[in-house]
Amino acid sequence: MSAVTRLWGRLEEALVAFLLAVMTLITFFYVVVNNVYAVFYYFADHLPFLEKPLFAIGDGILFVSQEMTWSVALAKAVFGWLIFIGLAWGVRIGAHLGVDLLVKAFPPALRRSVALLAVGICILYCGLMTYSSQQWVSALMTANIGAEDLDRFGVRQWNIVMIVPIGFALMLIRFVEVFLRILRNEQSGFGGHSEAEDALKLVDGHQGTERQP
Repeated sequence: MSAVTRLWGRLEEALVAFLLAVMTLITFFYVVVNNVYAVFYYFADHLPFLEKPLFAIGDGILFVSQEMTWSVALAKAVFGWLIFIGLAWGVRIGAHLGVDLLVKAFPPALRRSVALLAVGICILYCGLMTYSSQQWVSALMTANIGAEDLDRFGVRQWNIVMIVPIGFALMLIRFVEVFLRILRNEQSGFGGHSEAEDALKLVDGHQGTERQP
């Protein structure tokens, strides 16, 4: 079971890194193509003996940039996938510090109960969102509407938004794992131990400094 968990964790990290790289490359390429044609036009104006080939290259690049309206839509879609995969990854590494800080603000005797209650609410929320978003995706599958600027490639709206129920389902599984670890006394909060404690120490230190005359 631990091997499966480690494999799942590595795949999750690899997918986050891959989506981030794809989104960055798409945006970078679009910005370059959308601006580099002006360089060829500039040199065509100042180098008469190369005017025709430079204008031809500039026109070709301009045509490509005008046809790349799909790149913005694709970058948005990849960013959406990155968000929902990243949410589950954030639960795994204990990055949701706001709730963790709230739990650690209670006395030690109450922290376990408060943590179980907080994680239980998160599980309930993820379950409801998984179900409702799955119904939404099913409706879009029935409608079979093309995605804006991506329908030319056969991409439908449900192809993009299906990550919503998948992401919430992954979060649900991660929160169940946290809930079980708290029940077994393997952790006391959401997993962000050192980060939350460091933040609390910074707050206490700042308050102590303010009290000094």
